[in-house]
Amino acid sequence: MHNFKELKVWQKARVLVKDIYHLTKQLPDDEKYGLVSQMRRASLSIPSNIAEGTGRSTDKEFVRFLDIAVGSSFELETQLILCLDLDFIAENNFNELEVKVQEIQRMIHSLKTKF
Repeated sequence: MHNFKELKVWQKARVLVKDIYHLTKQLPDDEKYGLVSQMRRASLSIPSNIAEGTGRSTDKEFVRFLDIAVGSSFELETQLILCLDLDFIAENNFNELEVKVQEIQRMIHSLKTKF
C-alpha cells in the first residue's frame, strides 16, 4: 500500500483539478453540461484513480488504476485542444495547461515502470 498524498504526481494532479475548475468557470454557460462537465470529470478522475490504486492489494491492480488515470489525462488534453479550437481559451492558457497535463502523463508512465 502506498500513501497517495506523498506521490508528487497525485499532488500535481490535484493542482490541475483546481486549474481546470477555474478555467471551466470561464467557459460559455451553454457548455455547462458539455465541455465543463466532461473536463471536470476527466480532471477529477486523474488524482482519484491514483489514490484509489494505492489502496489496492497488488501492484498489478495499482497499475490498472494508473492506466485509467493516464487515460483520463489524454481525454482532458483532447478537451483542452477542443477548447482552443473553439476559441474558448487563449493559446497561452492552453499551452500552460497542456504542459501540466503532459508532465502528469510522463510521471504516471514513470511510476508504472516501477511496478
